[in-house]
Amino acid sequence: MRRLYTRTGDKGYTAIHGGMRVPKTDIRIEANGTLDELNVALGMVRIAMPGNHGWQTPLKNVQMTLMTVMSIIATPSDTRDSNPNKLPESMVDDTERLIDEVTAESGAAEHFILPGGTALAGWLHQARVVARRAERRLWQLNEVDAVPDEILRWINRLSDLFFAMARSEMSSEGVDEERWRAFSYRRTGK
Repeated sequence: MRRLYTRTGDKGYTAIHGGMRVPKTDIRIEANGTLDELNVALGMVRIAMPGNHGWQTPLKNVQMTLMTVMSIIATPSDTRDSNPNKLPESMVDDTERLIDEVTAESGAAEHFILPGGTALAGWLHQARVVARRAERRLWQLNEVDAVPDEILRWINRLSDLFFAMARSEMSSEGVDEERWRAFSYRRTGK
């Protein structure tokens, strides 16, 4: 039987795609760890939804794409062509379409809101903030090794998607949003 543990990481190093070993504190590892956390948060979102919920399939697709993104992030840019995993060509456009569909159900947001309302909305907000953290880590990685532009744009859209889904969930359950204040950038005439 093959053991789950390898003991190869006991000295603070881990392997990335291609076999190179890097410190576990490397920004590439931090970025991938945060993407992994996002995937777990999405798993929790899907658990909180009924199995026949209309968002199950789109969110599973996001999870599958996250696995591909993690593989690409684990690969230094100078050897990325050797990675057999390829990003879906329409991932940003598909996510923007889904955001538009979900937003049409609950209307455009005009206020900062307090996360919560329902358990599912809470999990969606958790996924939203992990997506934001993943985006920050990817930009940090981009400073030392190029991250594909479509990954940076897609991760940015994911946080918008989860925000829209949280609002839609609350609207569909008849739960009022707890507002903090209006978005200041929505001022007109200035």
